[in-house]
Order: sequence, then C-alpha cells, then structure tokens
Amino acid sequence: MSTESALSAIDPNDYDEYPDFERLQMALEQANFLVKLELPPKQGSYGLLEINTRTVWVNPVVFELGIAQHTLVHEAVHAAQLCGSYDELRPLALGLEPPLVVQPYFMRYSGIRRLVEAEAYTVQALENNVDYVIELLDTHCQ
Repeated sequence: MSTESALSAIDPNDYDEYPDFERLQMALEQANFLVKLELPPKQGSYGLLEINTRTVWVNPVVFELGIAQHTLVHEAVHAAQLCGSYDELRPLALGLEPPLVVQPYFMRYSGIRRLVEAEAYTVQALENNVDYVIELLDTHCQ
C-alpha cells in the first residue's frame, strides 16, 4: 500500500478504530508537539521524534501492522523525556523494570540512549500505556 493510500485509510475525522491514538495525539499537541502521519525523515522508521522542531512522525504503515498505538506511545515517552530537559532526551527515572520481551530492542544502544530507549519500550509494553504516557506528558510538559 502506498503512503497516500495508507493515509487515506486513516481519516483524521474518524478515529473510531483508534480512540486511544487520537487521545494521545491530542495530549501531544497540547504539550506543543506536532504529530505528522507521514513517512518519518529517517528511512525505515515506524516513528520518530524530531527534537529541534518538536515533531512526532508516525509512519502510516503502523496502522496496517496494528502497532499504531504502541508507536505513538513510544514517541510520546521521548516527548516527555525532551520536556524534562528542554534540549535533549533524558531518562525520567520512572523506576519501572523493563520486561524481558522488550530488552533486545534497547540493549543494542549504550549510555544515555540505552536508558531513554529502555524507558520508551518499557512504557510501550504497559497495559495502561496510553494513560501512563499522558500522565508523563502532563507532569513533564506543562
């Protein structure tokens, strides 16, 4: 499916299938982030937070793959990490233990990058991930 047809399949006025996605998108926008349902500038990415423009990119293919909510949650954690420091991603020291299933996704990184990715993947894996990350945005971005 082309990007154009993927985008047309996601009518911004009809989020019936994605109510939590819409809720989280609105929370990001209230925290002064722009959410774009477009191919991210980094090829092969499902999602991307562009720090200097406060833009969250969401690749439309994530809707077809059934991972749209998880992708936006992941990027929203990074948004909260940015709000906490203003100019770079910094861990929020959430005190959450990453489940074993997500560890391979962040263990390839080192230093601060590993810590911020560990938080994003850990929150992404929570059952209440949307509510949790909206609370993070409210706490760190207001």
